[in-house]
Amino acid sequence: QLQLVESGGDLVQPGGSLKLSCAVSGFTVEDYAIAWFRQAPGKERDPVACISSVGDTMKYLYSYDRPRFTISRDNVKNTVYLEMTDAKPEDSAVYFCGTGQRKWCSSSRWTYNDWGQGTQVTVSS
Repeated sequence: QLQLVESGGDLVQPGGSLKLSCAVSGFTVEDYAIAWFRQAPGKERDPVACISSVGDTMKYLYSYDRPRFTISRDNVKNTVYLEMTDAKPEDSAVYFCGTGQRKWCSSSRWTYNDWGQGTQVTVSS
């Protein structure tokens, strides 16, 4: 059974940094692409970044936001990370990791059918 568990969400001040974790079980991070999405209240679930089965990374935010986010993984810990720097209030959302049991990344949430429960990130002073 595939399982993804997010952690690391917190209240962070504007300009601060945060590192989210997505621990997976039932498969390895080298089997499938894993993506991070985020969803603010009343908004769609939007893609943030993805790492493919071979370790290629993609970022899906506006170009001016991309440098603030880094996706990475630890094959030994079977965990994918999303690091955020220079946090902004508009980054506040529930962050989800998901997999669609595909090797390559996609920006469409409909290609991902296994999700974690999400972790709340709030950026506020």
